[in-house]
Amino acid sequence: MKQMVKQTLPRNAFFFILMLVAFVAGPLYGKEEKVQQPKEYGVYLKTSQSLVRLLPNMVFNEQGLLYVESNKPQQFMLKDIQYFVVYGKYDMKVLTINPLVFFQASAVGKPRFKIGQDLPIDVKDNGKGLYTVKPKDLLGRGYYCLWIEDQVWDFVIE
Repeated sequence: MKQMVKQTLPRNAFFFILMLVAFVAGPLYGKEEKVQQPKEYGVYLKTSQSLVRLLPNMVFNEQGLLYVESNKPQQFMLKDIQYFVVYGKYDMKVLTINPLVFFQASAVGKPRFKIGQDLPIDVKDNGKGLYTVKPKDLLGRGYYCLWIEDQVWDFVIE
């Protein structure tokens, strides 16, 4: 009986250590996410199905207030949004994601939205002008824009 206990104890310890290493080391060697490279330069939104190109808009400045005029922005379901892909030669140090807040209507009745406070983001350089942008906080429903230099890409999250 004592000999049987002596043989199973090292075997159990070995399996315990093996299982511990497998559970701890497994996530460290997890598969790195492969970012799909778009065919054309631009800003894209990665959804659960594919990359969707965002349409650019212009930033206007009226007496120091920055705003955009809504031009039927693209709409996405909250559950489908994963991250953003920026492909091209942009100054990524000035990239921001901002909520847009209703400001006023233009003279012809188009709604104007002022650019809100920057949201914290993580930007990862994937090489050759390909970047992934992920918000650090969760995005909620609303009207948002990605802003680089003098261009914005606006979209609505439903």
